[in-house]
Amino acid sequence: MFSSVAHLARANPFNAPHLQLVHDGLSDPRSSPAGPPGLPRRSRNLAAAAVEEYSCEYGSMKFYALCGFGGVLSCGLTHTAVVPLDLVKCRMQVDPQKYKGIFNGFSITLKEDGFRGLAKGWAPTFIGYSLQGLCKFGFYEVFKVLYSNILGEENAYLWRTSLYLAASASAEFFADIALAPMEATKVRIQTQPGYANTLRDAAPKMYKEEGLKAFYKGVAPLWMRQIPYTMMKFACFERTVEALYKFVVPKPRSECSKPEQLVVTFVAGYIAGVFCAIVSHPADSVVSVLNKEKGSSASQVLKRLGFKGRIYFFPLKNIFGYIAIFHSCFIFQPGVWKGLFARIIMIGTLTALQWFIYDSVKVYFRLPRPPPPEMPESLKKKLGLTQ
Repeated sequence: MFSSVAHLARANPFNAPHLQLVHDGLSDPRSSPAGPPGLPRRSRNLAAAAVEEYSCEYGSMKFYALCGFGGVLSCGLTHTAVVPLDLVKCRMQVDPQKYKGIFNGFSITLKEDGFRGLAKGWAPTFIGYSLQGLCKFGFYEVFKVLYSNILGEENAYLWRTSLYLAASASAEFFADIALAPMEATKVRIQTQPGYANTLRDAAPKMYKEEGLKAFYKGVAPLWMRQIPYTMMKFACFERTVEALYKFVVPKPRSECSKPEQLVVTFVAGYIAGVFCAIVSHPADSVVSVLNKEKGSSASQVLKRLGFKGRIYFFPLKNIFGYIAIFHSCFIFQPGVWKGLFARIIMIGTLTALQWFIYDSVKVYFRLPRPPPPEMPESLKKKLGLTQ
C-alpha cells in the first residue's frame, strides 16, 4: 500500500524540480537526449527532418501566425457552439431566484423566448472569443519561447511548470483586453431582458449610456477569472499530456499515429478543463453580475454574492481601470458558486475541444509539435546520470 502511495506522490505533475529527477526516469543512462519545452533547439537538432516534415521553423513568424489562427478557430467556434448553455449559466448567476437549475433555466428560456432565444449573444461571443483565442494561443507560444530562452536550456526543463504558468498568464493578460468589450456586450444581451437582442443594437446603446467604461469595467474581474483559468488550462494540460504518455499510453509518442496523439490531446484537455472551471468560477459569477448592472463595482458585487474578506484595489491609470487582489479569509457563500455544475460541463467539453482543434490545426499545417520534454544531456552529465 505504501509503495503505491509513494508512486502517486512521485507522479504528481507539480512536483518541485529536484524531486522530479528520479520520477522522470533519468537514472537510466540510455534515456534519449532532448531540449527543454518550447525551445527551438529541438527543431535545430532535427533540421534535416524539419525541412521535409514541417511547413515552417519552430518560433518563426509563420509558426506564431498559424498558432494564432488555430486559437481563433479553437476558441471562436467552441464558445459559439455552447452559447445556449452559457446563456442559461449567466442567467442562473444573475437571477438565481428565477433560474434555479440547468434544466429549469432551459425550460424558462424556451417558454419565454423560444428556440431563437437560446442563441442570444452568439455574435459578440464569436467575435470576442476569436480575438481572445488569437492572443491566448499565439502569445502563449511567443512567451513560452521567450521565457525558455531567458531561463536557458537546463532551467527551462527543471522549471517547466512555472514556465507554462508564466507564459499562459502573460498571454491571457492581453487576450482579456481583446475579449472584454464583446464579453460585456454578450452578458448585457443575455441577462437584461428587453435591453437589446443583437450586437448591432447593444454596442451603440452601451456606448451612449456609459461610454468606453461600459466595455472595460469588467476587465479586472475578467483577469481574475481568466488568468487563473488559463494558467490551469495550459500548465495542467502540458503536464497531463506528459503524464499520459509516461504512465498510460503503452508506446512512445513518436510511435503513435496522428489520430492517437489527438485522442491523448482531447483527454488531457478535458481533465484540464474540469480544474479550470472550478478555480475560475467565483470570478465568472462576478463578471456576469457586473456586466449586467450599471454603476456596480467588483467589490460591491462580491459582497452581495457573499464574499467575506478584504479586497484591495490598485489603480492602473494606463490600463482600463484596476486590479482587484483578494486577501485574508476566502470564504465564499453559495451565491458565488451558482451555475458551477453547468460551467464544469461547458468548460470541460470546451477545453477538450479547444485543445483538439488547436492541435489538429498544427497537424493540418504541419507545424512543429515538440514531444513531451526530456532532460537535456548537459544536465544529465552534471548529475552523473550518463555513462
